[in-house]
Parts: sequence; structure tokens; C-alpha cells
Amino acid sequence: MPGIHETRRLPYSAEQMFDLVADVARYPEFLPWVVATRVRSNSETEMIADMLVGFSMIKEKFTSRIEKRRPGELRVHYVDGALRDLDNHWQFRAIGADSCEIVFDVKFAFRNPLFEKIAGQYFDKAFRKMVAAFETRAAVLYGSKVA
Repeated sequence: MPGIHETRRLPYSAEQMFDLVADVARYPEFLPWVVATRVRSNSETEMIADMLVGFSMIKEKFTSRIEKRRPGELRVHYVDGALRDLDNHWQFRAIGADSCEIVFDVKFAFRNPLFEKIAGQYFDKAFRKMVAAFETRAAVLYGSKVA
């Protein structure tokens, strides 16, 4: 199962980055390959959301349950859909009032063998592109700052 671990220090508060990552409804506006999202339910502690991802002509939908522990942690659990498994964990650690360290772990497997093959070949590059998209979104929402 492809997976990656990443730690980043960013010039935004843990609360700001938590809010950005937890705003699943906005993912199609800035995340590559996210075609659409639908938030089925959302509370302070949990969200259920559908996500449609696409590569070229191939599109697949999956549902996940997101545990929210503001402002320090988001855990994504696979519920149903195109994936065989998904384990996604975000940690937001305050460094100062206006900076934080983000620790991100993700592992996933697709049911579709073609998606699995694509993911295996391009996972690292795709992941880096998605991380950059979150950083760019933070700059748009909170202003460009030097880390």
C-alpha cells in the first residue's frame, strides 16, 4: 500500500492550518485531482464526506469519516468507495502564535488496479503536488509569510 510521511514547518497558526485542512468542501477549488466533494454531515468532532477524484478520463468516488480534535489533529478513516483502504493522519503542533509544525501520514490502496498502478508510479510526485497546493491555499487565505 503506497504511503508517505511528511513534516513541515509553516508560518501559520495550528488553528489556521486545522481549519484549512478540515474545510473539505473547498478541496475542489485548490487540490489537484479532486473533482468534487460532498459533506454529508459535519460537527465539531466528526465529518462524513464524499470525494470524487479523477485522473484523465478515470473518476472514482469514496466516502470517509474524519475525526476532528481541534486544533491539533484530524484522522481520516475510509468508509466506502473506490479505495480498498485509507489511513490519513494530520497533526498540527503550535510552535508560536503564528507558526506550526504539521505532521502528515497517509497510506491508501485502490480497488481499481489501474488507479493502484498509477498511484504506485506517481504517488510521491502527486503527494508533493498536493502538499504544495495546501501551502499555496494557506498563503491565499492567510497571506504569504516567510517560515
